[in-house]
Amino acid sequence: MPEESFVMSNRVERVLAYMVAGIVVLSLASFIALIAATGAGLERDDFAQGIWPAVTILPLIGLPIGFVLIIVLLVVSAVRRGRAAKDAGN
Repeated sequence: MPEESFVMSNRVERVLAYMVAGIVVLSLASFIALIAATGAGLERDDFAQGIWPAVTILPLIGLPIGFVLIIVLLVVSAVRRGRAAKDAGN
């Protein structure tokens, strides 16, 4: 039974880590796209059309979500390590 919970714990940590990586990379890519588009000469009105509103909002939402997920990952990892240390002591 403990082996199954260990596997589930690793799966949760792995999923959280991939979620953090995906969200942060996507947010940083959209941030770089905004910088490149501004450098290419797009004006303020150009960012209100097409896909640009989503690209503009993504870093504002994605980076805080990524930060919260990193904290959740740290808590889940600390709880797992605490349980493993407790089990090793018994």
